[in-house]
Amino acid sequence: MRNNRLPGNSGLTRTLALAAAVGSGAGVLLGLYMKSVQQLTGQPVYTLLLNVDYIPLLSELVLSELGEFVLHLVVSALVSIGLALAFRRLRWSAVKQTYSAIAVSLLIGLVLFPTTLLSDRTPSIGSGAAWTWWLVGHAVYGWVLGDLLAIGRRR
Repeated sequence: MRNNRLPGNSGLTRTLALAAAVGSGAGVLLGLYMKSVQQLTGQPVYTLLLNVDYIPLLSELVLSELGEFVLHLVVSALVSIGLALAFRRLRWSAVKQTYSAIAVSLLIGLVLFPTTLLSDRTPSIGSGAAWTWWLVGHAVYGWVLGDLLAIGRRR
């Protein structure tokens, strides 16, 4: 029989690895959603998602779209790891985890959207359509993230 256990604190190691994978997968879905919205509507929400113009040091780098997308995935994996560690400690039900992930994702979306003021490539702060697409994307991201983290904990 094959041993699938990881060395050391396998429960924590498994949680971290699963959360990073889930966060990256949910981040890819969010990126595809935002890119599709931008292509179909002209609202530069994908540009906002990948924008690092306002971050010291990162703003000095010349990054390709792929480089910016990888940074987005790293952030998504870190958000997922943070949530997974909190959920592991709190031992909430799957439903409560999913609602919490949606709330955290919406909060992140609300905090990040105003960074649009720091770039001329991103949507207008007053664009109701951009706000809507942005927040719907973050809510769906949170839903996917919360559900996948809950499923992963049951296994």
